[in-house]
Amino acid sequence: MNEVEFAGFWIRFLAFILDSIFILILIAPIVILFLDADALIAGGGGFIGIILNYLAPALVIILFWIYKSATPGKIILKMRIVDADNGDKPSTAQFIGRYLSYYIAAIPLGLGLIWVAFDQRKQGWHDKLAGTVVIRETQNRDIR
Repeated sequence: MNEVEFAGFWIRFLAFILDSIFILILIAPIVILFLDADALIAGGGGFIGIILNYLAPALVIILFWIYKSATPGKIILKMRIVDADNGDKPSTAQFIGRYLSYYIAAIPLGLGLIWVAFDQRKQGWHDKLAGTVVIRETQNRDIR
């Protein structure tokens, strides 16, 4: 049985860039409609700004994870998030925990995100905390 190929730092970084563009295209018109362009750039806008700049993107990302096990960038680049122990689809709780763990991974100068480049299984701190790994779709799912 073939081992899986864990998705490394640069391919995941490219997926992040694609996802950021996707979210910007999706959210920007709504932010500008309800607030203004400055709120989009500065992240302001009070309660509506919080919803549009933080909660809406989180909801979109988590829903993509739940239904597709990947964000649009990962789908385009043929990657998928799987449970680190058995290779199955992670639970909704794992996906929510993974998203929240991004904040923990980003706090110390992004070290938890950069960790992907050095980890044997290419896991960032958010992956480790959620019990997930990101794999390339071209490979077998046996991650043990």
